Amino acid sequence: MTQIARALISVFDKTGLVDLAQRLHSAGVELISTGSTAQHIANAGIPVTSVDQITGFPEMMDGRVKTLHPMVHGAILADRAKQAHVDAMDEHGMSAIDLVVVNLYPFADTIADPANTPAACIEMIDIGGPTMVRSAAKNHAHVTVVTTPAEYDGVLSEIESTGGTTLETRRRLAGIAFAHTADYDRVVAGWFAQQEATGWAGESEGSGKSTGGQAAGGGCGCCKHNADGPFPETLEIHATRRATLRYGENPHQEAAWYVGDPAWGLGTVEVLGGKELSYNNLVDTDAAFQLVNDFTDPAIAIIKHMNPAGAAVASSLAEAYPRALAGDPVSAFGGIVAANRQIDAATAQQIVEVFTEVVVAPGYTPEALEILGTKKNLRILNVANPERPAGDVVIRSIVGGFLVQGPDNPEPNVAQWECVTEAQPANLDDLVFAWQVCKHVKSNAIVLAHDQAVVGVGAGQMSRVDSVNIAVTKSNGRASGSVLASDAFFPFADGVEAAIAAGVTAVVQPGGSVRDEEVIAACNKAGVPMVFTGRRHFRH
Repeated sequence: MTQIARALISVFDKTGLVDLAQRLHSAGVELISTGSTAQHIANAGIPVTSVDQITGFPEMMDGRVKTLHPMVHGAILADRAKQAHVDAMDEHGMSAIDLVVVNLYPFADTIADPANTPAACIEMIDIGGPTMVRSAAKNHAHVTVVTTPAEYDGVLSEIESTGGTTLETRRRLAGIAFAHTADYDRVVAGWFAQQEATGWAGESEGSGKSTGGQAAGGGCGCCKHNADGPFPETLEIHATRRATLRYGENPHQEAAWYVGDPAWGLGTVEVLGGKELSYNNLVDTDAAFQLVNDFTDPAIAIIKHMNPAGAAVASSLAEAYPRALAGDPVSAFGGIVAANRQIDAATAQQIVEVFTEVVVAPGYTPEALEILGTKKNLRILNVANPERPAGDVVIRSIVGGFLVQGPDNPEPNVAQWECVTEAQPANLDDLVFAWQVCKHVKSNAIVLAHDQAVVGVGAGQMSRVDSVNIAVTKSNGRASGSVLASDAFFPFADGVEAAIAAGVTAVVQPGGSVRDEEVIAACNKAGVPMVFTGRRHFRH
């Protein structure tokens, strides 16, 4: 047990500060503080000594220099088990500091605000705070360090009951402190890498002030990278654990859920009802969320094992849902339902009539929540921020490393599409819809669609013609009159021949096969139009 006689408090976040100071004072702890923290404590009528009385130097340089002084760091870092350290403190008139309570300038929040210039962001890089935190954490054998208001009550209770803290407590808090400063530095380093990539837009040399231009922030959030050029030599990933999951894809696998910074998409999910989310729930919900957010019109997607069992767009969600369900009503059982706008009562009523694991949307009417809430096991997820930040990347782990790529562009450039057949397509809207859905299907991917609704999907096959045959089978006779989208070129004519035999009326595909002429000839023979997009949509 190490007794707490003297505490240094310097916090940006003033949450719980007065209660902290009052309880420490009542426990007989002398308080030392800086700047606005000291003023906050003094205004509450609690005795406090300012740091400049300890150091003999005033706070200077707009507050950049306050605690960077031997009278502070010697008092924190001295190893009280070593007589030479104790003698040095006595020689220089230092009094040991036993408790350091510090939280840091909100750098991440500052760079997330596009109104802040690079110069303003730099002023939010904390120097003295991390230095005190690291000093105290290093000397945890004698010093207690607290970096978050969440720890105040536990530490105060221990001090009030025993007069000090245990080594076990100090070790635990030191670990939290080092993780905190490491995360802080990762955010700063990532921001610097991004500014380097974008040319430090708006910052003038020497003045420390910005002349305007591109705001700080942006990037992919969890991964700091060069959005406009080559990927960085070192990949920095910044994410916070949101939950430890019951298990992973299978019960014998451990798993956890991490959220990027700044959070967006499923990182901003609020769980409004239902059971605990599983690993597989989250993977499928992610696939559903990505699909519907490729559309601006009201859209519904029903996902099963990361592939769409159905999807549709319409004038309303209530109209889109039954058309999405019709895509594969059998596979929709136990699926994930996603919408790209607020779910209303009419849509909710249809959803609860089919066993559904998860529903995810950017909002619900009160009536819809009441209806969905009647299914106690249905997980109801509200996405606060569905907007993908500029420069976001996709990260995938492989054995011994990671693969990083930009997201697949959600906007089809129809103006660059080329009709390569004699017949011209009459149903371009359906071709665009099928092409958009196709990029969310595992390769080899085939999507049949009619009236902007999926009627059949073939996914994940080693042969493209097998995917066509599966999509036709899944259509349950509705392939006739539909259009077909293929995520990559047809290597042989057999795929389009099977589709045409089933009644497909138009085809959209990237093109680029050495046998393109054979495929085009098969379409011309049947009078079926085919469009080349010039862009592939593999999804492995």
